[in-house]
Amino acid sequence: MEPAHQGSGVEQGWGSDVHSSDLLADAFDRIRQSVRQAVQDLTPRQLAVRLDDDANSIAWLVWHLTRVQDDHVADVAGTEQVWLTGGWHERFALPFEPGAHGYGHTSAQVAAVQVSGDLLIDYHEAVCAQTLAYVRDVTDDDLSRVVDESWDPPVTLAVRLVSVLSDDLQHVGQAAFIRGVIERR
Repeated sequence: MEPAHQGSGVEQGWGSDVHSSDLLADAFDRIRQSVRQAVQDLTPRQLAVRLDDDANSIAWLVWHLTRVQDDHVADVAGTEQVWLTGGWHERFALPFEPGAHGYGHTSAQVAAVQVSGDLLIDYHEAVCAQTLAYVRDVTDDDLSRVVDESWDPPVTLAVRLVSVLSDDLQHVGQAAFIRGVIERR
């Protein structure tokens, strides 16, 4: 299996012309590649495997990380969520409210995410495309813009995007770990 970062801009030596937008786009594209590697060629049953009764499945982890990215990036970009505008809520047919993204989900709600790998990958690809379209236009000056005043200190665009990246990286890593366990069984 190829490493998730194969052929990214950083390895290609961007040199002194690199901008924050390049780094953000590279980071989100690496997550996209890692999602594909974690999900590709697994059956819906394998995607739903839980290592214990309360553990998250690959399907839930990838759905959740994609929903968070979709929700948070759409919010800072001032756009609609792909989940809602692209018909993904209907295609997934999950027993959740349209705005659900997995925070606070119970074990039963995690178990309810039973979907195909193609559906997960396609939704993530659509979200990533919207994310990349946004972050490629982010300037260094944009990063200090306050996007959420409900926190103390208020959250800037830079902090929000790094938070999304951190959440996505943790969850795709968990999904890859579960895939490894499944493949060794």
